[in-house]
Amino acid sequence: MSDCLFCKIVAGVIPCDKLHEDDYFIAFRDISPQAPVHVLVIPKEHKASLTELEPADADMLGRLLITAGRISSELGLDEGGYRWVVNCGEDGGQSVGHLHLHILGGRQMAWPPG
Repeated sequence: MSDCLFCKIVAGVIPCDKLHEDDYFIAFRDISPQAPVHVLVIPKEHKASLTELEPADADMLGRLLITAGRISSELGLDEGGYRWVVNCGEDGGQSVGHLHLHILGGRQMAWPPG
């Protein structure tokens, strides 16, 4: 098994507050939330970041967005709105080297974000 934190969550070695799991993804509450609702959606297959994706990953990426949309709706975020964030690389704020999408909601989001 990899030393990747999120791969350990996928494998069940590290527990999480899981909200969703299917054949492709796991979604769980962030342990250091930046908004009243802060959920991470991660692919079960390890991909370090967006920069590692290839054309063969297009189907997975589409499923990721559809899954994140469904979870956002299930969390009741449709009416007030929400933000999705995918950080890429150190300068982009990525702290775990496993592709993941943040769902943030439950408050007014500021712009610019960084």
